[in-house]
Amino acid sequence: MMDLKRNTEQSGGSHPQLSQLKIVKRDGRLVDFDDQKIYDALVKAQRKVKGELSPLDHERILEIVEGIDHEIAERFTKNVKIYEIQNIVEHILLAKNEYALAEEYINYRTRRDFERSKATDINFTINKLMNKDQTVVNENANKDSNVFNTQRDLTAGIVGKSIGLKMLPPHVANAHQKGDIHYHDLDYHPYTPMTNCCLIDFKGMLNNGFKIGNAEVESPKSIQTATAQISQIIANVASSQYGGCSADRTDELLAPFAELNYQKHLQDAREWIDGEDRQEAYAKSKTRKDIYDAMQSLEYEINTLFTSNGQTPFTSLGFGLGTNWFEREIQRAILQIRINGLGSEKRTAIFPKLIFSIKRGVNLEPTDPNYDIKELALECATKRMYPDVLNYDKLIELTGSFKVPMGCRSFLQGWKDEHGEEVNVGRMNLGVVTLNIPRIALEANGDRDKFWSLLEQRLQIVKDALVYRVERCKEASPANAPILYMYGAFGKRLDRKDSVNELFKNKRATVSLGYIGLYEAAAAFFGGEWENDPEAKEFTLAIVKELKAHADAWGDEYGYHFSVYSTPSESLTDRFCRLDTEKFGIVEDITDKEYYTNSFHYDVRKNPTPFEKLDFEKDYPKYCSGGFIHYCEYPVLQQNPKALEAVWNYAYDRVAYLGTNTPIDHCYECGYEGDFNPTERGFECPQCGNHDPKSCDVVKRTCGYLGNPQARPMVHGRHKEISARVKHMKNND
Repeated sequence: MMDLKRNTEQSGGSHPQLSQLKIVKRDGRLVDFDDQKIYDALVKAQRKVKGELSPLDHERILEIVEGIDHEIAERFTKNVKIYEIQNIVEHILLAKNEYALAEEYINYRTRRDFERSKATDINFTINKLMNKDQTVVNENANKDSNVFNTQRDLTAGIVGKSIGLKMLPPHVANAHQKGDIHYHDLDYHPYTPMTNCCLIDFKGMLNNGFKIGNAEVESPKSIQTATAQISQIIANVASSQYGGCSADRTDELLAPFAELNYQKHLQDAREWIDGEDRQEAYAKSKTRKDIYDAMQSLEYEINTLFTSNGQTPFTSLGFGLGTNWFEREIQRAILQIRINGLGSEKRTAIFPKLIFSIKRGVNLEPTDPNYDIKELALECATKRMYPDVLNYDKLIELTGSFKVPMGCRSFLQGWKDEHGEEVNVGRMNLGVVTLNIPRIALEANGDRDKFWSLLEQRLQIVKDALVYRVERCKEASPANAPILYMYGAFGKRLDRKDSVNELFKNKRATVSLGYIGLYEAAAAFFGGEWENDPEAKEFTLAIVKELKAHADAWGDEYGYHFSVYSTPSESLTDRFCRLDTEKFGIVEDITDKEYYTNSFHYDVRKNPTPFEKLDFEKDYPKYCSGGFIHYCEYPVLQQNPKALEAVWNYAYDRVAYLGTNTPIDHCYECGYEGDFNPTERGFECPQCGNHDPKSCDVVKRTCGYLGNPQARPMVHGRHKEISARVKHMKNND
């Protein structure tokens, strides 16, 4: 590819006034005149016409650009509107009899105008929904687009997105539509001032009571009632926001209610059974069954819940630090229930996500009191992929306090209230805007100075988008979401007329600057095998450092915690790559894969050992502690949990949050267990070819959560990414 690297002798030098000229964009922004963009557009149009360009073609286009520069310099001295430049380009192409080139350039501009109009055309998008366009119906792998309430939500989302784009600041809407950034969850926000994800204050709600609908709910008197209340809270919270929700330290939360069961059984035993030891044994036996039944009910209830938007609530349960008998029994029940599976076919539960906490002195080493629970967690992970693990000391080092993520990976930072008390539960995230890092690298075309300049420009747009996001969330009233603001899910309980900003300000809430594709960005400058190049690694670290510096500065300026977030990018891995393929064509190791790599992750097509992968990735979360996860790909591990434990132990002092990806697909036709083969739109049993979701259980990690892509297909890019994943084991491991 012989694209031009311009200098003042080539163009612009003979028209010095052009360096002072500003372009008025469609969204009202003023940007510096840059004839490189005209050149790039003409090169792209010429390739459409002719294919690969010769040196003479490049020279001819240079002459055309020089003529365009001359015309602009003659007519404009201060500002010029973008459509005026486009008219000049078209006029000069026609004057030079470049008819084929002019036709392609005009068609491209027309297509861009059509795309902008389609984005806010409700009828056009409704037709895509009716025709089951996968970019619409498969955007979220947790939504079954065949059911009525999901269809209703998708229809409402089309309306919400159309209105939301018109509500956004014009330059933010334009950047989103072009694919420079992604304003997440436009089908809900800003049309409705919803928040994103949260850590529910279950302790406050269960101990102090709460209200749902017309029911005043009292504090539960048993663990069975406590888990039933938790499932109702989850359903209502998930219907009042658009992101995930988590229960922190579930074992410690529920232990006091399990103890109520124990005391009741002990009282009964004292009435009917002689001997203190036998009485206590009876009470423990009955309580153990109560705990198991309660946790099993919670698992079934979460997996059978549907929120108002037609999906199972994105729910995570954190546990593992409790050491008394009740806490240990709750931990054991959670893991054993997951191992046993759902229903008569023993299928893998997708929700809740299980997050097991590991702490030195509690469960890390064989001499620790809860090591037996860790062994059960290892067995569970080899058979069901969950639990993911949180490493206590490293998480505190990175985020300032210990807590599970809000949903799959969004972490709150350590925060204390006005009384100096650390607060984690009851806090929330206000939303995410993600930056397309690979596009900036492609636009820079090998010029690193230009990369940093473009990054700065895009970050200013992201800042405006995030500030708008905060301001829109502040316009909600407590009555819009009583379960969140008035009845305790967000901790502090507000009155109907209070400002919801009481729960956001002073950095109590986070709002996230997301990013995607560090691998592709480095590949644009250093090639696709850059992971062992220290200069390339430092370049990617410099990017996340720059993001963090901006986020920290914005937080100090506005009083909200702007965090850097490694976006899960379930659908975005597809959308950004698809848009960039349209803009730049097929680029090796970047757009040719048909997906972009998640955040800072090692290229999924390569096979480092788990230890090498963790050593490579461990340097990034320091600068993106608002959201991150590591995972490793393994072969079947069910007969070798010690191999997984070796990775967990190695990870303890290196990374804070680690997931396990291991084949657990199951065919009920032939009995095969392992890794199903990817097909164009799904997966099939390698032994008998079965691909019927009714008779096979296919479970893959779609982003931070598990998904069942056979029952609920994913977008094309995510399917390609999963299909490309290579096991992180050497042949002799």
